[in-house]
Amino acid sequence: MRKIAMLLVLIMVFALAGCSGQNGNTNKKALLVVSFGSSFVESRQAAIDATEQRLAEEFSEYDFYNAYTSQIIIDIYEARDGKDVDSVSEAIERIYKAGYGEVLIVPTLVINGEEKDDMIQQLEPFVDKFAKVTVSTPLLTTYDDYLAVVSALSSEMPETSESEAVVLLGHGTHHHANSAYGTLDYVFKDEGYSNVFVGTVEGFPTYETVLDSLKERGITKVTLIPAMIVAGDHAHNDMAGDTADSWKNLFKSEGFDVDIVLKGLGELEAIQDLFVQHAYDALAQN
Repeated sequence: MRKIAMLLVLIMVFALAGCSGQNGNTNKKALLVVSFGSSFVESRQAAIDATEQRLAEEFSEYDFYNAYTSQIIIDIYEARDGKDVDSVSEAIERIYKAGYGEVLIVPTLVINGEEKDDMIQQLEPFVDKFAKVTVSTPLLTTYDDYLAVVSALSSEMPETSESEAVVLLGHGTHHHANSAYGTLDYVFKDEGYSNVFVGTVEGFPTYETVLDSLKERGITKVTLIPAMIVAGDHAHNDMAGDTADSWKNLFKSEGFDVDIVLKGLGELEAIQDLFVQHAYDALAQN
């Protein structure tokens, strides 16, 4: 009788576990790489696709999935190319329905801003549905990250004389994480790169802030480089475009000589390596 009672208890435990809907098979692993996205196909391939491939190769025991945070970019691919790209919620639901018990999520974002918050919000309903969920951090999170990014970008920058400067242009945001760009500017200078300035398209430091700094230093030539994962729309248009209000033409109107480097951060092996390290760090802490 006692054995029967114990058996009934075990049956109830397993039944309740099944009702919880949690995927418990941690031998079945999925890697979800989350990016903002880009409608510029060649730039996307060189930066996002290359970073995805690097992560997929490094974590080959995980099955690969990807998602974009920008619904605008997702809609562009559907309308223009007939290509389906998952949002974060669609991708995590797809992974859950496929029966994975462990998920490693790697955001290829620059800062811990609105896109990161939105990603977490979309993941939240599914966190308890997996036995193990690990989420790594965006590019600029710790002080060591800033040092690594400075090192990675320094190899891409031209030699500068006292009258020449490099201007790194980030996206910028109203989110409080926009402070990362000012911090990056400071760390560059603290590491001895006095002729490197960081600006943003939609935040601070502004074009006017950078312009004032350049004039104070007596700079006559600038090289513009995107501080973005992809050299996409903002890099091609806001930074290097032919309109009067692009940073290229704004600087030219002030009498500066201007060079352009259209290469996204995601194209750099050192940046890809940093995303890999962030993933390993997150796994070690989980």
